[in-house]
Amino acid sequence: MTASVARVATWLRKNRYGLFTLALIVGVGAGLGALAFRALVLGITWATTGSAEFGQDGRVPSAHLPWLGLGFYVLIPVIGGLVYGPLVYRWAREARGHGVPEVMIAVAEGGGRIRPRVAVVKALASALTIGTGGSVGREGPIVQIGAALASSLGQGTRQPVGRLRILVACGAAGGISATFNAPITGVFFGAEIILREISAGSLFAIMLSAMVADAIVRPILGADAFLSGFPHDAALGHSVDYLLVAVLAVLAALVGQLFRYVLYAVEDLCDKLWGSRPEWARPAVGGLLLGLLLLAVPQMFGVGYPVMFQALHGDYGFWMLLFFCFAKILATSLSLGIGGSGGVFAPSLFIGLMLGTAYGLIAHQLFGDVAGDPAVYAAIGMGGVFASGTRAPLTSFASVVEMTGDVSLVLPVMLTSAIATVVSRSVSYGTIYTTKLLRRGQDIEKQQDREYRRMLGGGNDPSAA
Repeated sequence: MTASVARVATWLRKNRYGLFTLALIVGVGAGLGALAFRALVLGITWATTGSAEFGQDGRVPSAHLPWLGLGFYVLIPVIGGLVYGPLVYRWAREARGHGVPEVMIAVAEGGGRIRPRVAVVKALASALTIGTGGSVGREGPIVQIGAALASSLGQGTRQPVGRLRILVACGAAGGISATFNAPITGVFFGAEIILREISAGSLFAIMLSAMVADAIVRPILGADAFLSGFPHDAALGHSVDYLLVAVLAVLAALVGQLFRYVLYAVEDLCDKLWGSRPEWARPAVGGLLLGLLLLAVPQMFGVGYPVMFQALHGDYGFWMLLFFCFAKILATSLSLGIGGSGGVFAPSLFIGLMLGTAYGLIAHQLFGDVAGDPAVYAAIGMGGVFASGTRAPLTSFASVVEMTGDVSLVLPVMLTSAIATVVSRSVSYGTIYTTKLLRRGQDIEKQQDREYRRMLGGGNDPSAA
């Protein structure tokens, strides 16, 4: 390290404004990383299918591999697994799975230290998983990429542990902000899920990163809300409709818990069936099962945003919506269980939207226009499933409002997020993220759970059992 670089690093480490300067740099890195990862996913998807997005048109062959016919759906996950399986096994095994738990434990117990190579391996493995049919989200990889970049910068300038933890949260916030064009969601995600605390100093740094990351991507991706197809005239008809909202919130919470349970049950089953065989080959062999599922339900190919838009536009009936809801639970669980890499944020939104839209159709059939637009219930379902899975009501509430661009949803989504979080706490101890850590014997929920139970007036600590 040269003398000038050392002086800059010392200033960044000791000056009160050094953290905020680093937060700005992290925001730029997270924004550029999100753009690069998005381009990588779209590029691999186009290379395999001939289209930037695939699956929404049903069982059609690949434009680039037409000679495979419908066998494309079965073989392409195998080919993807043959590439990303050895990549993850050889270079960064923590890049396997949905990524966010690894960032959470790095902040809670690792002082914010993440290996620099994780960003590269995670980007390649996740893009290959999604581009070859894996039914997972882009946000988990981008969170891990942004966090790894931030950690590398913090370690390179020898930041103290407290600042390094905040910088990792900044990287995660910037990744979410850039992915969904949702800076407020990014702030809450970084503080509520990654850092797991909110203070004035950390919050300002996280806000800077989220704001800068969003500013980086907007000139390229546009300033429209992420779910640009959401009908902005959707609204609840009457105050009594909040009773319908409450019922859906409970249903969404239970489905969110079902998603968490199936995700880890499938992982356990895959572990049991695979045994002690070489882990690098697991994604390729398991890809056969995923391929058969995609052949049966091609709408599960990749992230699934186009299918969500079609559901909002009324292209599917009640039973098809419910079928897609539960098919996504299985497809995402299988994609990760066989060793794939990708997030569970977007699948939670997909599941919630399908459940909510189906519920809205029934409510409209039973109560007519009094029940309001079914699209409102789609948004409520998204918030409920995500809040149940993560127990992060602020992130859930902000994500739905920002991604739909509809501020009239504030009250129903706020109510839903609160109800779903309470129901989730009464059903299970861990979240969809922390359950992965609990299974390793790492409990980062204990202190918060004790405080929650103390606030409610006591109760047993399940983690002490």
